[in-house]
Amino acid sequence: MPKYVTLFPFEQYWWFYAAFSVFVIFLLLIDLVVFHRKAHRVTLREAGVWSAVWVSLALLFNVGLYFYAVWQLPQDPRLAAVAGFDPQAAARRVSLEFLAGYLVEWSLSIDNLFVFLVVFGFFAIPPAYQHRILFYGILGAIILRGLFIAIGTALMRFHWVIYVFGAFLIFTGLRMIFGQEKQLEPDKNPVIRMFRRWVPVTAQFEGQNFFVRVKGVLHATPLFVTLLFVEMTDLVFAVDSVPAILALTREPLIVFTSNVFAVLGLRSMYFLLAGVADKFHLLKYGLGIVLVFVGLKMIWLNDLFGGHFPIGWSLGIIAGVIGSSVILSLVFPKKQEAVSCSAD
Repeated sequence: MPKYVTLFPFEQYWWFYAAFSVFVIFLLLIDLVVFHRKAHRVTLREAGVWSAVWVSLALLFNVGLYFYAVWQLPQDPRLAAVAGFDPQAAARRVSLEFLAGYLVEWSLSIDNLFVFLVVFGFFAIPPAYQHRILFYGILGAIILRGLFIAIGTALMRFHWVIYVFGAFLIFTGLRMIFGQEKQLEPDKNPVIRMFRRWVPVTAQFEGQNFFVRVKGVLHATPLFVTLLFVEMTDLVFAVDSVPAILALTREPLIVFTSNVFAVLGLRSMYFLLAGVADKFHLLKYGLGIVLVFVGLKMIWLNDLFGGHFPIGWSLGIIAGVIGSSVILSLVFPKKQEAVSCSAD
């Protein structure tokens, strides 16, 4: 199999990573300081507007990345030395890989919504404070994803790791399809239990503060305990999502940017879909099929197609499976929903 040549190596494009990170931090600061300076309940309209903003930014970035690749790749002497290299084809592949990666990460992020619903309900988090938890939770998620992507990209240099990641994705997908759902019990999480043992926690909320001093002693509030659990669950999701996108592209720049954009839109998507998330009961089967597909792509289909399964086909299969699972969920609702509707 021919050796893969990275189009945007970190040592050459470190400034791109830095500029993108500064841009993301700027967006998050505007969101926190300007639009959500005061704690308030996020309305459906507000969530819809922000969801449209984050999706539009991701698509605009993809368009800009395509034109940048069209301009920059022909000037790279490293790539010009590669026999048969086609800059136009490479730029199209970059754009499609970003779309496929963004769609997979965005779809997998919907799974987080169910976790957020259970966690916020368990800790009785007031709606006005939920955005604050999600903001810092997503900030931590971006840092964790960056770390996981760096480790995963480094490991992908060893060919045998491809088969390990691929087998893991197939196993995870099959478990998602055929496995039974486990009840989420935050109080039994070992990290939460250890934290409560070493750090005193207030019995009540103290506004939107994560820490307060009670008689001179620093106490955590239930908001911080909730944030800690949200970060722990994202760590589990990152173990699935990072190998999934590495199965679609070997470009660290695309892996990082598509992951970040998907995570950025998660907060507004939560407030937009929280009330109807349970209606997408077949989505987990669609996600399971997608994970099995990208696992097979990693360990078999890429070799079958001369080293790289067509990314256009991958995008079509992923979009088709996810879209079908959403449509089928609405056409064939859960039995209890169908009963309640008929009773009305």
